[in-house]
Amino acid sequence: MSAADCVLFAEYAAANGYRIATATLNSERTLNALTLDMIRALSTQLARWQDDPRVALVVLSGSGERAFCAGGDVRALYRALSETPAPCPHPLAETYFSEEYALDYLIHTYRKPVLVWGRGIVMGGGLGLLAGASHRVVTPSTRMAMPEVSIGLFPDVGGSWFLNRMPGRVGLFLGLTGAPLNATDCLYVGLADYALEDDALPALMTALAACDWQADAADNRARLDALLEGMAHAAREHLPAGQVEPNFARIGAMTAQPTLAAVCEAVLGAQGDADAWLAGAAGKLAAGCPATLALVWETLARARGLSLADVLRMELVLALRCCANGNFTEGVRALLVDKDNAPRWQPPTLQQVDPGWLTSHFEAPWPRSPLAALGERTKETA
Repeated sequence: MSAADCVLFAEYAAANGYRIATATLNSERTLNALTLDMIRALSTQLARWQDDPRVALVVLSGSGERAFCAGGDVRALYRALSETPAPCPHPLAETYFSEEYALDYLIHTYRKPVLVWGRGIVMGGGLGLLAGASHRVVTPSTRMAMPEVSIGLFPDVGGSWFLNRMPGRVGLFLGLTGAPLNATDCLYVGLADYALEDDALPALMTALAACDWQADAADNRARLDALLEGMAHAAREHLPAGQVEPNFARIGAMTAQPTLAAVCEAVLGAQGDADAWLAGAAGKLAAGCPATLALVWETLARARGLSLADVLRMELVLALRCCANGNFTEGVRALLVDKDNAPRWQPPTLQQVDPGWLTSHFEAPWPRSPLAALGERTKETA
């Protein structure tokens, strides 16, 4: 596939002379994994549409029925880190993560409505695209997660921002375990605004084209809310039962412990639990990267009170340090390349994570961040 075909862009005529702009991630074979070409294509086109007075809103979706976006192109990063090792920051890693996070920030602060169609798998980098949209739509087939604990990274793409804004301490639990969320869970934790049927996108596009759009973006957001609320009634009876809300009290008790070690011990106690979702989450923590557990705990604490721009700057430093410490390449190797599911984490246990080593992951490798300009010209959402 050529770089020009990695994202399909289109515009459709709507009422009052306005246009509906669409961007479709176009790599069904890889579950629309987010490549650098995709990031660049989206960034360029979204910037153009934001300044085009004819465009009323943007709809972002993924090709095929299985996924909106299964995450970042970690295989390409793995190959680059394995074949051409370099001191931190690795050139490709710096380029990829800095441009990805800048795109996520653009969506968070976009001046026009952005609707993300989150059907199927939405993980990692895909969640980075969805989380900042003004209108986030899930469907009965949605399966959302930040599973970085399984590959030696950490919940990035603004994860330190949106995990901290979930009810109670659910965000900490999800960050430590990578537990999956269904559509009902996404609505409950604040990662989705509406749920529609899996096959509702064509009808939604027809309704968007008929809507009475205006020049005022706030007015258009309200019109889009009303449209989606009206369509959401049909999907409610087909949504799966929630997994987070029924376990909210137990999650709160597990994560209320004073130390990370105590929290992990409490979560691990759910292995073999009668609740399959809770037991699965505990199993993911048990097999996960100990350094990631420590980073999740530390990043969520440091991110409280930071602006979104500062959170993304912090996450960029962490992502590059993780690319250099060896756990990320080892995690990708074990899970996605060799598929032996036997990662050799360094250090191998949480107790062996050295506080000084952990602190070094927050030390910037350059005098000026590639994301230094974030927040200078846009107003961040609260």
